[in-house]
Amino acid sequence: MMHDDEIKRASEDQRHLYGKQPYVIVFGNEKGGSGKSTSALHVMVSLLRQGKTVGSLDIDARQGTLSRYLENRTTFTRETGIPLPMPENRRLYRSEADSRAQAEAEDRAALAAAFDAFSDKEFVVIDTPGADTYLSRLAHQHADTLITPMNDSFIDLDLLGKVDRAGRKILGLSVYSEMVWQQRQRRAQAGGRPIDWIVMRNRMSHLDARNKREIASLLKLLSKRVGFRLAPGFAERVIFRELFAKGLTLLDLKQSQTAMTMSHIAARNEVRSLLEVMALPGVAEMEPAARPALTPGERLPSAPH
Repeated sequence: MMHDDEIKRASEDQRHLYGKQPYVIVFGNEKGGSGKSTSALHVMVSLLRQGKTVGSLDIDARQGTLSRYLENRTTFTRETGIPLPMPENRRLYRSEADSRAQAEAEDRAALAAAFDAFSDKEFVVIDTPGADTYLSRLAHQHADTLITPMNDSFIDLDLLGKVDRAGRKILGLSVYSEMVWQQRQRRAQAGGRPIDWIVMRNRMSHLDARNKREIASLLKLLSKRVGFRLAPGFAERVIFRELFAKGLTLLDLKQSQTAMTMSHIAARNEVRSLLEVMALPGVAEMEPAARPALTPGERLPSAPH
């Protein structure tokens, strides 16, 4: 439990947080299983490999997927002796105070303390829970860049916009878009720069299916109405589940002495495409991954439509 004077200080105007370093990247979506933690770690490792200083803030601390991913990474280094770049990670638990006012004050204080601890970092990457919490809303308000991964399905699209029964027309905003709009308004009122919101489509089919085309059309309409940019995401690949167990990313394969396959190359270039769209300040583009030599009879995988 925090002392009253700490809560009071954290409850005061937070505008000083918006205009200073570090640059804040938030991965947010009120639905679990969309790839927030995987995407967050890949972005962090890319920044670290360019010599940037990075703080990692896991406010989905109860589930703690990002923190477990980083723990696996630490274990891999300890067991193999292969050093891997690591962000400084903090887990932030939401307040359990009985009073709503007290709980919100404690959450503000905890987030302010985390930002103070990361004041020497160039970037802070925040992983949020798949639920609407006050702490998650606060994190969204601090985002310079907001990344919303979504599975390429009408179920995930429903969090962004209400779609008619035929699945061809946007009827209005849904709960998550409404929440982001509110945090954008609060940030603007506090004098913060605009949030750059990017929606990335994960687990896209390689087939040019009708549903895929309809989702693309609806997202294009919604992006103009709500104000987000679209980015290519990650296809469904077994490699991501395998990497989690070792704490690795696609950017670590060469250093970890893992043989590169065509699937690895395609997935790594998906990461590169995401970073290009993000266009973070002071961050260079990733070089395209080199293709391994093909064995006799082997073919390149078909490019997704």
